[in-house]
Amino acid sequence: MESSETELVAVLALEDGAVFYGRPFGAIEALMAQGGASKGRRGEVVFATAMTGYQEICTDPSYRGQIVTLTYPLIGNYGVAVDDVESRRPWVSALIVREQTEEYSNWRAAGSLDDYLARNGIPGVCELDTRALTRHLRIHGTLRGVIRAYPAGAQLDIAALTAEARTVHSVSDLDVVGEVSTETLEPWETQPATHGLFASERAPRVLLIDTGFKRNIARNLAARGLEVIVAPHDADLALVKRLRPDGVLLSNGPGDPESVANLVALTHALIWEERIPLMGICLGHQIIGLAAGARTSRLPFGHHGANHPVREVRTGRVTITSQNHNFQVDAATLPTDSGFYVSHINLSDNSVEGMAHETLPVFSVQYHPEAAPGPEDNQYLFDRFAALIAGERETLLAG
Repeated sequence: MESSETELVAVLALEDGAVFYGRPFGAIEALMAQGGASKGRRGEVVFATAMTGYQEICTDPSYRGQIVTLTYPLIGNYGVAVDDVESRRPWVSALIVREQTEEYSNWRAAGSLDDYLARNGIPGVCELDTRALTRHLRIHGTLRGVIRAYPAGAQLDIAALTAEARTVHSVSDLDVVGEVSTETLEPWETQPATHGLFASERAPRVLLIDTGFKRNIARNLAARGLEVIVAPHDADLALVKRLRPDGVLLSNGPGDPESVANLVALTHALIWEERIPLMGICLGHQIIGLAAGARTSRLPFGHHGANHPVREVRTGRVTITSQNHNFQVDAATLPTDSGFYVSHINLSDNSVEGMAHETLPVFSVQYHPEAAPGPEDNQYLFDRFAALIAGERETLLAG
């Protein structure tokens, strides 16, 4: 890589000894040594295959604790728009791209990706061979890594960087859900219902338990005439009973589902005792799996992208889905006497992409029906959740 003495070189070192070089952008100071202190960004390195949506990816809380590599080669060409964020801030540890451009073209844009990352303290690396990095991760699986920036021509201690990468904590060892979740009850801003069963009557209340929810989930619920209250991840059964929701949605989020044991216990009570309409998305799907008695495991390199084909088992319907997860529910461990069954499978690797109960108002999907970024094929699942709520309410009124 040719550089002058005034330029900086960004170095990504992985735990298996692989090293990749690029140029830093965004919050460059986060990668530099200052005052004798060695700085840098650490995390698990994953790749995401969506062709658009870099802003939504950066602000997806499910990426907390991870360095994200974008496989699409040109990033930043439509800038950053205020309305496209999916959370209160970017959550990626760092962003790696092949080419980032300052010349954006979008009438909605309020600035460049470079400036946006810099303002939010997120470093980026460009001019790195993202194809080679992606192929490496595809073969060897998710790897821990560290990024540092050095003046061009500096002597690099690659062995020390590799050793440091091996000390990076897995997301399973971190309280990433606690970091991204709200700490208080937050009513979602109301909006006129655009469609759905409840567009012309009193809005049923949905408790959206925040383990790292994306805003488009709340938007989709509100658009169907549902009142949304966002609750922290440590919500307990007493809080749920006090709020008396008509339904509960367990959101997406980062990390290992086994790390939120309190939420697994709450979900178990909601399923078997309260029998309240319940929907799970991504991490929420995995939590429902654990509450149903199944086990979860880690995928080799996860699913991160907007082009994953999924088949609904009973109908044979295939849709293209948006996904961002590292763990899965193991189908073979789902108890046969639980009443739960696998409702969706991934056509690429046959992993579980959805579950439902034969008689109780509970279902979940591993993928993101709210997308952002990604296809809108699966937004009908919010209609299905609304229908479950309507059916449960009719049953209660009849009784």
